[in-house]
Amino acid sequence: MKKTTTKTIREMKNSKKITVLTAYDYPTAKIIDESDCDIILVGDSLGNVVLGYPNTTYVTMEDMLHHTKAVARGANRALIVADMPFLSYHLGEYKAIENAGLLIQAGAGAVKLEGGECVAPIVRAITNAGIPVMGHLGLTPQSVNQFGGHLMQGKTEEQAKILIEDAKILEESGAFAVVLECIPPKLAAKITESISIPTIGIGAGPYCDGQVLVLHDMLGFYDDFTPSFVKKYANINNDIKQAVSQYIDEVQNGEYPK
Repeated sequence: MKKTTTKTIREMKNSKKITVLTAYDYPTAKIIDESDCDIILVGDSLGNVVLGYPNTTYVTMEDMLHHTKAVARGANRALIVADMPFLSYHLGEYKAIENAGLLIQAGAGAVKLEGGECVAPIVRAITNAGIPVMGHLGLTPQSVNQFGGHLMQGKTEEQAKILIEDAKILEESGAFAVVLECIPPKLAAKITESISIPTIGIGAGPYCDGQVLVLHDMLGFYDDFTPSFVKKYANINNDIKQAVSQYIDEVQNGEYPK
């Protein structure tokens, strides 16, 4: 079983589409890893789908370390990328390197952080410390309060130019890949062509070098909201409710579960 590395991911650009899914615990990480997914992202999306927070700004380093350790125990082949949570890399290079190092010690093979030119010095400092960094542009959930909601980015010509330049700056700063979230497909294609590192799309169309989805979205854990770009491959919410209801009925009717 060959371990996927950041070098592996770089070499997949223009040759093979990169697959990425989120995981936040041991059992799902083990299943995803055994399914040959290239990257397991321990996303700060865990705040929304696992911890019940209103948004990702509530996620702490303690949360990320706890869940990264659990995922690392379940994955032996996939590259584990851990999100650096809100304020973990905004307080200077030393603190950013320290927090990135803690995530690596917890079992991640790389870290991901949000932003373009404004975080370039941090990306450079972390990579210079020997820690691989994945960038994240477009809709950056940690900036949801600044954006005024989860809105598509890069729709104007000016915004598009900034995102293209930000992608180039992240590459120059040492990032090995970049996530493009909720931007127009044509812009995602242009960014993908403009840089030599892989792009990973989510709600950004089919022209990126790979795709990422939140596992709980694609499996249908929740029936109240699903992002418009997500294809549901299962309806776990309904399956669990049916199983629980059957269990309750059998116990109440004196049918001891066998």
